[in-house]
Amino acid sequence: MATKTRIPAHIAIIMDGNGRWAERQGKQRNAGHRAGVESVRKVMEACGESGVKVLTLFAFSSENWKRPQSEVNLLMDLFLIALKQEIKRINRRNVRLRVIGDVSAFPHKLQQRIMDAEELTAGNDGLLLQIAANYGGRWDIVQATRRLAAEVQAGRLKLADIDEVSMGQAMSFADVVEPDLLIRTGGERRISNFMLWQCAYTEFYFTDVLWPDFHEQEIRAAIKDFAGRERRFGLTGNQLESD
Repeated sequence: MATKTRIPAHIAIIMDGNGRWAERQGKQRNAGHRAGVESVRKVMEACGESGVKVLTLFAFSSENWKRPQSEVNLLMDLFLIALKQEIKRINRRNVRLRVIGDVSAFPHKLQQRIMDAEELTAGNDGLLLQIAANYGGRWDIVQATRRLAAEVQAGRLKLADIDEVSMGQAMSFADVVEPDLLIRTGGERRISNFMLWQCAYTEFYFTDVLWPDFHEQEIRAAIKDFAGRERRFGLTGNQLESD
């Protein structure tokens, strides 16, 4: 039911604005993507220090394959490099890394690097850093539906037993609390097919700050804004007061 927690347990972020940040500085788009890696580091550290338990970052959507091939290749290379350069730092900070999405579409070398990074940090019990890569909210719902349909077909589940609980358990990262706060940088006011199921009761926070400029001060401002909101989860304000 309602929670009085003032620090969001789970923050999800749509990291938008890398390309525009680079263009405004007269640089190529890849400069923005590289600068964005630094923001990931700073936000991750600030969230860990603030008491956030889970941080989910939307790094590459299932629709991003439609971008120019040169940019897609760059993003794949950058992901590979970032994992190599950052994983030791992540591990030292007791952060557990998990990549969510259909990683089977990635180059084999990147898939191996992901598995190695997840294995290295598997025993850490600090912040859980989830990177959504080749992920889409609709894809997530479809793959969950297929899992449940297979269970029904195999006779392990009755059709009448499919409900919100069983559906939620079939979704990606079902073992993690749903996001309390969803942040989108870059000025857009939409969630772009990100965590459609999981964000049913999530608080949204939109900012014009481009992702490469989104650092500790900005994430702390978002957390402060969240702390001032009343989350009713379908209840009335009076019901919360009497809870």
